[in-house]
Amino acid sequence: MKLCSACLLGVKCRYNGKDARNKKVMGLLKKEILIPVCPEQLGGLPTPREPAEIRGGRVITKSGIDVTENFKRGAKEVLKIAKLFGISEAILKQGSPSCGCGRIYNGTFSGKTIKGDGVTTALLKKNGIRVITEEDLP
Repeated sequence: MKLCSACLLGVKCRYNGKDARNKKVMGLLKKEILIPVCPEQLGGLPTPREPAEIRGGRVITKSGIDVTENFKRGAKEVLKIAKLFGISEAILKQGSPSCGCGRIYNGTFSGKTIKGDGVTTALLKKNGIRVITEEDLP
């Protein structure tokens, strides 16, 4: 049993109201239980919502609104779910300011990435939960 970004499972919960359905992730459903989570929705943000990126340790929308607290709240909710089910691994959406693992957008909304983890990924890792992305799947 693993946590999984809901968007990778076909749930239309991304900032633009779309999903990021992934064939490899969908294939895993045949042999493993994947619990869908969307930290941004769990943190109280709507779908669709304005794009956000991490800048200076804060999560800022394209128009300059600070949504850091929503992202932190969502990360805490995901951690609660992980603890409730005894989860030790999560498959999260690469690049996301919540779920990115090892690579996130650089905060300029230019499409450029930097090394770093999203808010939820960082919290899960801090609590001993292994995080991989859809790009890490064989």
